[in-house]
Amino acid sequence: MLVLNSCKNENEITPVIQDIKELVFASGQLEWENAYNLTAQTDGVLIDVNFEEGDKVLAGSVLARIDNETNAINTQVAKEQLVIANENLTANAPQIQQLEQNILFAESKYNQDKIQAERYERLRKQDVGSKVDYENAQLSAKNSLANLNALQHQKLQILQQAKTQQISTKGQVQNSEAIQKHNQLIATESGTIIKKLKTKGDYVRKGEAIAIIADEQKIEAVLNVDENSIGKIQPGQSVYVQLNTNKNKIYNAKITEILPAFDTQTQSFICKVNFDEALSASLYGTQLEANVLVGEKKKAVLIPREYVGYGNKVNVKGNKQSVFITPGIISSEYVEVLSGIDTSDVLLPLQP
Repeated sequence: MLVLNSCKNENEITPVIQDIKELVFASGQLEWENAYNLTAQTDGVLIDVNFEEGDKVLAGSVLARIDNETNAINTQVAKEQLVIANENLTANAPQIQQLEQNILFAESKYNQDKIQAERYERLRKQDVGSKVDYENAQLSAKNSLANLNALQHQKLQILQQAKTQQISTKGQVQNSEAIQKHNQLIATESGTIIKKLKTKGDYVRKGEAIAIIADEQKIEAVLNVDENSIGKIQPGQSVYVQLNTNKNKIYNAKITEILPAFDTQTQSFICKVNFDEALSASLYGTQLEANVLVGEKKKAVLIPREYVGYGNKVNVKGNKQSVFITPGIISSEYVEVLSGIDTSDVLLPLQP
């Protein structure tokens, strides 16, 4: 406590030398780190709800399911289409079997025409037979070969198309199975259920939060700092925290983070604080009051705030005009004087 020197008139004071601390007040609440929403990934009715508030859950645990028959139907249809796509790549596929028969017939036809063409070619060399018959035989062999090549190319095209269809259908199956998994609500991180937002039988839409999960082992305070004071706040500054659930104890903490954006809902800037000591028991959302130490000075020249008027003027005994002072740290009760007066000056109260 600051004790000021008094003169004969109890309203007259002189500055004193004393330590001073500048504190910024902020309200806030306790939060647990890594808090996240358990969110519905599809539309449907909520069933098989396996959690309550306060339950501890492990990452990967299935906490509930959403009844969505459309996803199951789409998966089954895609699987049946994949069976057909796989069969189309085998030798038993109807289209492949038909082409194989056509290719066998074309090979036989080409071999026959080739033999005939070679026969006419030998006869022509012996000057036997007509030129027209020779040319027709050569043309038939050429056409047969072209038809055989076309059928073989067609087979390759059909197999390629079947392979493409198989890849596409397989992707549809995988995609449908992934979507069907969205029917399950799975905890992505271990933690504690701090709020249950939906119950069994509720119809939920994609993107709706079902519950809030957080890690109760990592507790932090979230402060709402007025925009007029945020410029004084820096990471690492000491904070004195008083929980509404236990106002008999002051917890020491440190500023760890200052969020860059102004929070329109609370009309303040958000700062995060970590405690120097572990809290034995804490409830998520516990309201609190905090004072952030933004400045301090040893052996400062101090005067009461009520003796400082507008424009940093004070009334000094023996002076007809007000005297300007240069203020330093300003606490809730006192003002540090950097220049303008000294400890020998007697101050008078401000005129009402």
